[in-house]
Order: sequence, then structure tokens, then C-alpha cells
Amino acid sequence: MAIAKRAIRVRHIWIGGDEPCICAPVVGADAGQVLGEARQIVEKKPHLIEWRADFFEAIHDEREVAATAKEMRMIAGDIPILFTVRSEREGGRPIPLTEEEKMRLFETVCQSGAIDLLDYELVHEPYVPAVRELTRRYGVRLVLSYHNFDDTPSKEELVAKMRQAEQCGADIAKAAVMPKTRGDVLVLLQATEEARQEVEIPLITMSMGSLGAITRLAGGLFGSTVTFAVGQQSSAPGQIPIEDVRTALSVIMKYGQ
Repeated sequence: MAIAKRAIRVRHIWIGGDEPCICAPVVGADAGQVLGEARQIVEKKPHLIEWRADFFEAIHDEREVAATAKEMRMIAGDIPILFTVRSEREGGRPIPLTEEEKMRLFETVCQSGAIDLLDYELVHEPYVPAVRELTRRYGVRLVLSYHNFDDTPSKEELVAKMRQAEQCGADIAKAAVMPKTRGDVLVLLQATEEARQEVEIPLITMSMGSLGAITRLAGGLFGSTVTFAVGQQSSAPGQIPIEDVRTALSVIMKYGQ
């Protein structure tokens, strides 16, 4: 596999190689559901697993979250785990935690050794340096993300978001937006291609909903290094079952280069 200079290795997986990685989300409400989903997803052999912990009803209990993460680690084997607590303002579930309490949860989970990557949103910029410091301390890769469930900003704004993520110390920059027209989908792809030329870290981009579904399949041609696919349950609009994504990628990446 060809490895770009911006690629990073997480366990045995290269993010930023010549093909996009497939990431399957886990969205269970309790430990039993989380671990059950993880077991079924592992059988489908994604490159990455994302635990969307904002769906977890016991998210206020750091010990319960860490214990569940450790059990997921054993189930996942060598598959990297991305830990995400998506904020309500960027499409996540309401949770009973302040940003300060979320910081303590992040440290507990990073310290557990169970996770490999942590997603945090650029919108919380005052807290980003602290998150960057703790991820470095525990050897966890940082994804700094931007989500817009209302519309698609201009190409220039999207590129600026990804550049901002790099400047803030991200290992990976992520941007997910909602299209209203096919033109909006093209804006996202154009922004990805342009950012690939300017930004020296891996990018994850997507246009959400059914209109943007093509970006989850062909985004790798423009520079997106990870696509999110349904293993058991969807965590965002427009996600496609992992089996269909794998089939489509095998064709697109073979003939589209």
C-alpha cells in the first residue's frame, strides 16, 4: 500500500494510505448494547470502530464508561477505537456534562488505554489545547471536527476549518456538512481536494444525508481518508451499510485513480 507523507499509523491501520478506511459506529444506550454491537461489528472487519458515547446513558459515570471501553477493547482486538462524545449543537445527543466534566471523562478514558483516537469539536476552541495536551500525554490521536447539520458553507470556509484543525494540533481534521443541492455536494468535494493540497494531516470529509451519500463512497478520490458506514446502527444521516461501502470502494478505488 502506498503511504502518503500525511498518513498516520494507528495500531496496524494506516489512515491516509491509498484507500480510505471504513469506520463503523457503536451507539448503544448501555454496556450490554454497546458490547453486543461491537461484537457484531467486529465480525464485519471494519478498519476502525467509533464509540459514540453521547448515546450512552451512563456517560456521567466515568468508571462505567472506562470499564465499558476496556471491554470493547478486548472485543475489538487490534481494530482501533475512536471515542466520540458528539455535542448536541453539532448533532449529538443531549448529555448531563459540562465541558469541564467532559474533559475529566476524556482523561479517564485516555488513561485507560482502551482507545486509540479521540474526536473533539473545533467549536469548543478554548478547550482544544487541554484536549491536545492530554491526548499527547496518553498517546491518543486527536481528531478535531466540524459539523454543520443546517447547510454547506463555502469552499473557502470549509478549507479554513480544516486548516484551523491542523493549526490547533490535530492529527486528523474532519468536516461534515449538510447539502441542500447537488452543487453543495460538489462544494464539499472541491474543498476536500483543495485542503488536500494545503493541509499536512489526514482529512475526513463528508456531505450528509441521501444527497451526499456519494461522498461516502467516492470521497477517497478527493482526499477523504475515512468513511463512516453502518455496522449495526447509523450514527448520522446518509450512512451506508458496511458491506455496500466495501463493495463500492473496491470498484471506485480500482478504476478511479
